[in-house]
Order: sequence, then structure tokens, then C-alpha cells
Amino acid sequence: MARKTERRVQSRVVLVTGGAKGVGRGISERFLARGDRVFVCGRTQPAQLPHAQGQTAEFIACDVRDAGQIEKLFAELERRAGALDVLVNNAGGAPYALAAEASPRFHEKIVALNLLAPLHLAQQANARMQRQDAGGVIVFIASVSALRPSPGSAAYGAAKAGVLSLVQSLAVEWAPKVRVVAVSPGPVRTEQAHLHYGDEAGVAAVARTIPLGRLAEPRDVGEACVWLASAEAVYVSGSNLVLHGGGERPAFLDAANVNKKDRAD
Repeated sequence: MARKTERRVQSRVVLVTGGAKGVGRGISERFLARGDRVFVCGRTQPAQLPHAQGQTAEFIACDVRDAGQIEKLFAELERRAGALDVLVNNAGGAPYALAAEASPRFHEKIVALNLLAPLHLAQQANARMQRQDAGGVIVFIASVSALRPSPGSAAYGAAKAGVLSLVQSLAVEWAPKVRVVAVSPGPVRTEQAHLHYGDEAGVAAVARTIPLGRLAEPRDVGEACVWLASAEAVYVSGSNLVLHGGGERPAFLDAANVNKKDRAD
């Protein structure tokens, strides 16, 4: 009887911005588990780098809001690896702040981190990928905040909406060598989930609003990124994969004074 052989996948060079914690860590670990060589960047060296299947990510210091540091990041990546196959633009975020009360400087920083920095990183990645025979893939981590009201993080939602527009435009400009895609997660349970949802009771309450009954885990986002960067998704470009467990139950269904029998009728 012939022995079944496992499908071998080719190792790639992957850069995950903000890839040492939260969603970024989940993404880094899924690429490591696949056998890829993963680089992560951040402002400070993390206490523990992502690791999986005996592989550990490599760290390069970079504040992605600084264009000069981005250039140095890619120069160091070139020196160490000599190539870049996948960029995951993950670094971003925003604290809670009502739009009427936040300062202009605050909004500028939010847009710089969540829209301009990913654009600058993508420009640098594309320049290198265009020179490679196999091209490359750029994955932007967007958010459902770009697709529905985002009270308390209006500038963040607007910046992420800008990211989705970027993805469509860059996919046209940089084809066919480079594919550009987005993933838009809903609520994700990370080590900082309590800052957004409170204690375990708060997390459970949020989970009840999601059709699949739970928040996403960082590895869920990682699995989506791995698939989008794979040969199985070779015809996917300019697209946004919404990863929200089925979405949010419309508030009017609970607010309406209509019983279930009347609705069915």
C-alpha cells in the first residue's frame, strides 16, 4: 500500500506589524505554525516573542508612525531575509474618546497610526515585491468599525474606512504582481479586551450579541490572514473579508413591541 505523502508548503518571509501582542500575536503564530519565517515590529522589544511549532518570530524595532523608521525597518528586513512575501498591516488601535471632546491633535494621531502608517508600509513592501518573480501579498487589518457607526472611536472608524478604500485602489495599481486584501474583524478577545468590554460578565454580554455566541480569538484572524496569503486565494484581491461571527443582532428586533407569533405571521 502506497504511503500517503503530506503536502509540503514553501516557507515565506512574513512581516506582521504590531505582531507581538493581541491580534497581531495570533496572526504571527498562525504563520509560524505554517512554517513561515516571521518578523514582527513594534516600538519596544516584547517580553516574549510569538512562537509556534518550534519557530520563533524575529523582532525589529520600529515606530510605524515615523516614515524614517519605516525605511530603516525595510532595510533591516532586506539585510536579514533578502525578500518579503507577505506584509500584514496590523498595527493600530484607538482609546475611547467622544468626537466632540477629543482634540484635533488626538484625531491626527489616530488617523496617522491607522491610515497613513499602513499606506507608507504598503508602499515600501510593494516596491520590494514588484522586483520579486513571485510578487507578494499585502493584508490590511481593518475593522467592522469602518462599516457601521463607531461612537467613541469615530476617527478610528473613519481611518479604517479609508483603509478599505486603499485596498481597492492599491489592488488595481499594483496588480498583477501584488495582491492587496483586507480583513475586518468584529470584537476580538485579547489580553486587553477588558478595556473595551469590562469584566467577564461584560465579555459574556457582548458575546450574546454575536450570532456565533462568542468573540473572535486572535487565531481566528490569523487563520483568515494565512488563507488570504495562500495559493488557495490566488484570485482574491481588492476584497474585504468580514470576520464578525455573523454580525450584530439589529437593535430594533429587541426594541419592537411585537411578539414572535406576530412576526412569523
